[in-house]
Amino acid sequence: MDNNVFKGKWNQVKGEAKKQWGKLTDDDLDVIDGEKDKLVGKLQERYGHSRDEAEKEYDNWSRTYR
Repeated sequence: MDNNVFKGKWNQVKGEAKKQWGKLTDDDLDVIDGEKDKLVGKLQERYGHSRDEAEKEYDNWSRTYR
């Protein structure tokens, strides 16, 4: 998903992000604020994923919201 589109839809989908990645806190979601790079970074931090793994998870998840 285009980063601008993602940022615009963030308030609608952040609850779904929390369901998908339960280790993300409400504070994490506030910091992410619809920015793909921040979400990918938090996935790396919370789940120990490599950058490529985190981006792949994001890409698979975001297809639902295109």
